[in-house]
Amino acid sequence: MISADLRGRCVLVTGGASGIGLAAVTLFARNGAMVALNHLPDDPRGPEAATRLADEGLAVMAVPGNVAVAGEAEDLVERSIAALGGLDVLINNAGTPGTHQPIAFSDLDAMTEEFWQTILSTNLIGPYRCARAAAPALKTRRGAIVNTASVAGLGRRGSSIAYSASKAGLVNLTRSLARALAPEIRVNAVAPGLVETPWTREWPPERKQATLARTLLARLAQPEDIAEAMLFLAAGAAYMTGETLVVDGGSD
Repeated sequence: MISADLRGRCVLVTGGASGIGLAAVTLFARNGAMVALNHLPDDPRGPEAATRLADEGLAVMAVPGNVAVAGEAEDLVERSIAALGGLDVLINNAGTPGTHQPIAFSDLDAMTEEFWQTILSTNLIGPYRCARAAAPALKTRRGAIVNTASVAGLGRRGSSIAYSASKAGLVNLTRSLARALAPEIRVNAVAPGLVETPWTREWPPERKQATLARTLLARLAQPEDIAEAMLFLAAGAAYMTGETLVVDGGSD
C-alpha cells in the first residue's frame, strides 16, 4: 500500500459510509489528512464509521447529505469546507446501481424513467454539483478531484444500461472538468472492475466466477485497491489530469 504525507490537507469523500468510499476515508485519514465522510442522512453507517475512526485518533467527521438532490449536494460541500477549514481533495465517490441485482441489457422495461433519473442524478449530475460547489476552495489550494467511474463506462458490461451510460458520462465529465478547471485543479477518475463490496456480495456466484476467469490477477478487487489508486491520483500524479485510471486486475 502506498503512502503520502497528508498532514494539513483537507479531504471530502462523498459516499463514504461503506465500500470504496470508506476505504478512501480510512486511507487518507491514516496518511494524516482531515477527512469529511459524507453519507446519506438516513444511513447510520456513516456516523458509526466516523466515530470509530475518530476513536483511533484519526481526524474524521461525518457530514450527511445526498448528492442526488440539487441544493443538498452543494450544501454538504459547503458544510464540509467550513468544518475542515478548506479543501485540497474532493473524492466524488457517491454512486448507485439503482438495483440489488444486475439487469439484463435486453430487459428495457426494467429501466423506468424513475430508475434512469435516480442513476443519472446520483452518478453523473451529483459529481458535477459537488465539483462546481468545491471549485473555489480547491482553486485556492491548487487541489484535485478524483471521480469514481467504472469499467462499465469504458465499454464493459455493467449492472444495467443506465449504470453503464452514467459512468460513460462521468468519464467524459472528468475530461471536461479537467479542461474547465485547469491549471489550478487536476481532475481524474478511477475505473474499477468488479469490487468486493456489500452490494456485489449479493451478485450471482456465476457472474463473479466469469469475471475471475478473465482477470489476470485471479481475484476480485478489494475497496482498498481502489482507494490506493485514488491516493495516487490525489496526492501524486502531479502531471496527470483528465485521465481515467483503470483498476481491474488486468481483466480482458
